[in-house]
Amino acid sequence: MIVHQIAVGNMQNFTYVLEDESTSEGIIIDPSWDLDEVMRVVKKNNLRIKYIVNTHHHFDHTIGNETIKKETLALILQYKTSTIKHDQEVSHGDKIVFGKSELSVIHTPGHSKDSICLVGDGKLFSGDTLFVGTCGRIDLPGGDAKELYDSIVNVLCKMDDDLIMYPGHNYGSTPTSTLGMQKKMNFVMQPRTEAEFLEIMGIS
Repeated sequence: MIVHQIAVGNMQNFTYVLEDESTSEGIIIDPSWDLDEVMRVVKKNNLRIKYIVNTHHHFDHTIGNETIKKETLALILQYKTSTIKHDQEVSHGDKIVFGKSELSVIHTPGHSKDSICLVGDGKLFSGDTLFVGTCGRIDLPGGDAKELYDSIVNVLCKMDDDLIMYPGHNYGSTPTSTLGMQKKMNFVMQPRTEAEFLEIMGIS
């Protein structure tokens, strides 16, 4: 699986074009802005886009959905509790298959109710659940610090250290990291109680 990481817009977003090398089938994760550049990558690599996958429903990850769908005829996939327009819902544990590649859907609420991470081929696409050096904010509608704590401590912290992490925004010192490195240096992944986590997140 080849990952094309594309910096888009003025909110430091990343859109990802994932390419299955053996079949030239692909998916696009979180299309928002700079769609001409996204489609340039698709066309340059002669990709057939099967799915548009949103890590959550916020506009800065979904505003390009319909344009990309018209260009590629791909289906829009979102977590089953998403409240915005999509073609197909996915649940925790589902597999998203394109060509001979596949990603597992991991429900990681906290930043939003419908937040998901995608894991496969040694890669973790963490959306806005986890960034390099920090995590997603919890003060938007659907945000919940307790759910984020559970997603980070009981889900992400238990994943393989060698996973290469691709976040939803370029908010850190590097555009990618490993999950093992984040476990060492990211303050939200350090051992602490739920009460301590809520305190550092500004929840009393």
